Formats: sequence, structure tokens, C-alpha cells
Amino acid sequence: MNYDAVALGEYLIDFTPQGLSDAGQPVFERNPGGAPVNVVAAMAKLGMKTGFIGKVGNDPFGGYLRQALLQQGVSDSGLIATDEAHTTMAFIHLDAQGDRSFHFSRKPGADQLLREDEVNPAMLEGTRIFHFGSISMTAEPSYTATMKSVQKAKEKGALISYDPNWRPSLWEDEQHARKTIQEGLNLADLVKVSEEEIIFLTGQQNIELASKQLMERYSIQLLLVTAGSVGSFYRMNDWWGKVDSYSVHTVDTTGAGDGFLGAFLYQVLMLGKPLQAWREDELCSALRFANAAGALATTRKGAIPSLGTIEEIEALLRAENVL
Repeated sequence: MNYDAVALGEYLIDFTPQGLSDAGQPVFERNPGGAPVNVVAAMAKLGMKTGFIGKVGNDPFGGYLRQALLQQGVSDSGLIATDEAHTTMAFIHLDAQGDRSFHFSRKPGADQLLREDEVNPAMLEGTRIFHFGSISMTAEPSYTATMKSVQKAKEKGALISYDPNWRPSLWEDEQHARKTIQEGLNLADLVKVSEEEIIFLTGQQNIELASKQLMERYSIQLLLVTAGSVGSFYRMNDWWGKVDSYSVHTVDTTGAGDGFLGAFLYQVLMLGKPLQAWREDELCSALRFANAAGALATTRKGAIPSLGTIEEIEALLRAENVL
């Protein structure tokens, strides 16, 4: 079976705040969450054939997540259900600007228990893009399952996409996080980081110098740095530049970076040539599309529910006179 993209990693319940109850208590809405899933869901919404590899609990939340995956048009051939642990949960807290912080219920969560022998090899061998993050690398056995899967997909010729997605509360300490995230950088072709993450990884406050440092240290072909409403920076070959974002009414930033990356990977597949063969104008055009997708995802609550269609993304580009 052939896929345009397969992602491996955490799949969990995001509890998103929805105001207060009549008794004045916070009300949380249940949404499917997990950065790697969001990326392939964004691609599926744009018409790509995608699949997901991960583990949920054999409980009502796990059943709900499987249904959510299928509703998005993402294959569940790699989704395992376990009785060993409950489906992982994340409680999201939003500040006045719509920016979020997380509290995870994961000691352990089912996502951490994915074993190497549970990974569907056909999905690794038959995909054009393989995407992963670092949350599945925080503990065993999912760490080994992740690393072996990336290596296998890379050997089979897949483009390796990586989002470090650093969440401090999920790691033993910063040193362990930095070392493990760097192991992922060693295997990646395309990397998406936030400003905060690139400063954490390099210790360098200047984003231009930090990106140069990462490109020199690892064999990354393309580095994308997301900077929220400012837009996105890119470094590829000898190019370094920035593409502006779009002004939208932000409600919830959850899933914005994943919507951005999913849309960018869609453009990679549509262009249909190796990253090394891209021209800078092609890269900027793909980033304008991805920025629009990311901006659109901030205008609605939740991650997967907020992802845009091609029509919605193109409408935003037209409104900004980009198309």
C-alpha cells in the first residue's frame, strides 16, 4: 500500500477550555490531538493519502480517537490499542492572547508504550514522506520504535520530516531533551522548529545564526522556523529569508504549526521534485501557502477541527492578493 505521507508518534485527547459552566467552573471540550496526527490530518484534508502509526488505550477515548482518524480520511492501519495504559490526555490552558500551556496526564500514557514489533512495516516502506516528532522519544519503548521506524523509512527512500515539538514537562530534564531531540535532527531532511525551540537547541538568541549553526551541524536540507504572527523563516542551501504571515482573528493557536507543516509537505508533494532541486521562488510560494494554512488554523478552536481546506487557504491568499 502506498502513502503520500505517514506519521508516527503521540495521539491523545486534547481538553480545550470552553468558558465557564453555570456553576462558574471551567468547561473543557474533548478534541483529538497530537502533533504528528495533526500534520497527516492536514494533508488528508488537502487530498493526500496519509496514514498514522501510534498507540491508544483500549478505552472510550481510544475508540473515539480511532473514529476521529478515519473521519479525517487518515488510515488507522498503524494504530494499536492497548490494555496496559489509558489513552494519554493533555489539558490545555489558554491565555488572553490565545497562546497555550499544557498539563499532561501520562504516567505512562498509551502513546509511550508503542513497541518496535508493533509498527506496520508496509507503512514505512510505502510512503513518500515519513514524519515524526520528539514526544514519542521521551521514553521507552516508544523511543526505540520511533528511531528504528525513521531509519527504515529513510532506507526505503522516504523524505524524513521532523518537528522537535519540545514540551519541557514531558522530559526528565533539559539535558536529556536536548540530546534526544538532536538524535532526531541527525536523521531529518526537513525540520520545522519554533523560535523558542531553535534557541533551546543552539543556545543562540539570533535566529539567523542559530539556523546556520543547525544546518552546519546536521545534514538538514531545509530548515523552517515558525514565528507565529510574524511569519516563517527558511534556510536552504545558501538561502536565508522570511515569508510574512497573514492578519487573522486568533482564537486558539493549537495546531497552527501542524497545519502549517502539513500544508508545506502537501506543496512538497505537489511540486514533485527533491528539495535540493527547488528554486527560492518555489520555496517562498510554498511557504506563503503554508503560512495561510497556519493562520487559518488559529481562527478556530482545537487542532484537527481547525485545519483548513484548499478552498479556504486559497480564499485567504486571494484576500491578501497573494494568488
